[in-house]
Amino acid sequence: MDALPDPTDALSAVPVAGSRRSTPVVGHLKFFFGPMDCGKSTLALQIDHNNSRQGRRGLLLVRHDRSGRPQISSRIGITREAAEIRDDDLRQLVRAEWAAGQRVDYLIVDEAQFLSPAQVEQLAELADDVQVDVYCFGLATDFRGEMFPGSQRLFELADELKAIQVEVLCWCGVPGRFNARVRAGRVIRAGDTVLVADTVSDTEQHRSGTESNGVTDTTETTVRYQVLCRRHFRLGDLGPDVAQSGQLRLA
Repeated sequence: MDALPDPTDALSAVPVAGSRRSTPVVGHLKFFFGPMDCGKSTLALQIDHNNSRQGRRGLLLVRHDRSGRPQISSRIGITREAAEIRDDDLRQLVRAEWAAGQRVDYLIVDEAQFLSPAQVEQLAELADDVQVDVYCFGLATDFRGEMFPGSQRLFELADELKAIQVEVLCWCGVPGRFNARVRAGRVIRAGDTVLVADTVSDTEQHRSGTESNGVTDTTETTVRYQVLCRRHFRLGDLGPDVAQSGQLRLA
């Protein structure tokens, strides 16, 4: 007659307390990505809020916010001051906080597509070696439909890749994921990778106009972005000129 199974066998895979303590504690590097208007900056600020409520201390970092200021700004009106990243060694930013007697539990990095590959590697080092949780938010591809170098390195190194679930629609109603650069009603295929602009429509720009140094920017000079599906991105088709045009204005 077969012996009855020992009911404690089901727990045999659970490590004892001492074994759990010997497991190395590491931080996590996460990349939240999606097209313009899908809510990345809003989510970044929400995650910062949730962490800070639990008594954790973080740093907010940004590179090339659309406002032109050192801040993380959402189009729904939520804004937080942040440290502007340039060619900084991100490890030194954290060490400077330690030197000032401040702990750093997590980093929020907005517009992470503009990071250099070396800076992404520095974030991975912070997560692995000093247990800092790193939350990055940004675009995957540029106006040509090609990966940003920083985003590509994040895809290669991040512990978790999270596509933002808020759908942004092309003018045709199909989900869009291509960030077309537009000037004078045409899709631009060449130019600098980094050119910060917003997603207001040509019609809105023509109605409001913006003035700089006494010169009013019009649709002939102003650059904007528009999210398109693959087909209309390929064709350069921006759709009909709708007077009340306005994609959901989330960061």
